[in-house]
Amino acid sequence: MTETSRSETVRTGRVMLSKVPEITVWFWVIKILCTTVGESFADWINVTLGNGLIPTALIFTFVLAWVLAWQMILTRYVPFVYWLTVVVVSVTGTLYTDILTDTLGVPLAVSTSVFAVALAVVFGVWWARERTLSIHSIVTVPRESFYWLAVLVTFALGTAAGDWTLQLTGWGPGTSVLLPAALIVAIVIGWRLGANPVLSFWLAYILTRPLGANLGDWLGLPKDQQGLGLGVALTSVIFLTAILATVVYLTRSRADVIEEPESTPAPAVTSRPARERVMLGFYAVIAVATGALLVGAAGQPHATPASAEESGSSVNATLAAGQSATAHFPAAEVAKLRTISSDSLAKVQAGDQIAATARIKDLETAWDTDQPTLQPLDDTSWNVLDRQIDSVLKAVRAKNPDPATETKTLTTLLTSLR
Repeated sequence: MTETSRSETVRTGRVMLSKVPEITVWFWVIKILCTTVGESFADWINVTLGNGLIPTALIFTFVLAWVLAWQMILTRYVPFVYWLTVVVVSVTGTLYTDILTDTLGVPLAVSTSVFAVALAVVFGVWWARERTLSIHSIVTVPRESFYWLAVLVTFALGTAAGDWTLQLTGWGPGTSVLLPAALIVAIVIGWRLGANPVLSFWLAYILTRPLGANLGDWLGLPKDQQGLGLGVALTSVIFLTAILATVVYLTRSRADVIEEPESTPAPAVTSRPARERVMLGFYAVIAVATGALLVGAAGQPHATPASAEESGSSVNATLAAGQSATAHFPAAEVAKLRTISSDSLAKVQAGDQIAATARIKDLETAWDTDQPTLQPLDDTSWNVLDRQIDSVLKAVRAKNPDPATETKTLTTLLTSLR
């Protein structure tokens, strides 16, 4: 399409009002809230439905199609519909990446590379057709279609890149928040110093995904997995409430409405080409430094699991042939642990993952409470059971719980508690 034909499109009235918000601080606040929800809500829905990743992803693909159709038929930016679409895209993109990693076994390095190439292709085709990637120019159906496709791929890319970073470094979710946060700050500095605004926007947009996902993990994961222990359900409720409150404010204030969108492509030239080239070099240096940091972190020994640290030098303790793990422990305490484990196994086998997760908390609490009494009675047996209970907790609280693994670990524990 030539510039003349684009101008004709504008004159014939087929250009809509802007379909996206202005880039204010509110945009970034609510974007990070949405990405956090994408991580925690996807986990919670997957566990609640208990249908597995692929059926859950299919459900959300249908929801995404419905919400996106609602967004596309509008002729102007409506905060509630726009941000609802972003939330659903966030959840769906997360599920797609999880399917590749957890179900199909695709290495995170591969999925990150594939999504990066896919995003480059989307941007390339978008630019070739429209001659602009500016968020201020989303005033036609083709541009909006390219925009939402790019958003979906950025969520999938951010999820894969964030998970790959955790895999490489072994960082806990709290520590891992710092890297994307620091990179976003560097991009803001680069933008302030004259970097290309469209490039800066999309780089920051991608980085908000691992930032929000790591923040969600940090808040929602149990404390024994280096989280704050709020749980994915409570984390989702907190952030969904914050999103709703922000959307209500923006709907009333119209603080993020673009009054005069770009109906024609911005000129390909810039008034500051030298400054933009310098800042492009700055971004390249940041990218190289980040790569060096990740390579260095990957080469370091990863943090010792909490269970190993707590067990001290006895972590590798084993029982002699025929030795009972509970011979020296009070029968009443053993019976209590066995009852909780049996209940948890029954709930897993019944497909009630939420109830199993809640019941397994009772096992953790009882075991921690009994440690001062049981460990002095038989340190070796205590450490053997401690490792088995840790395995049960990790299996039941896994991001995508596997019923077979849950059953196996609980059965092993029940055998030891006989």
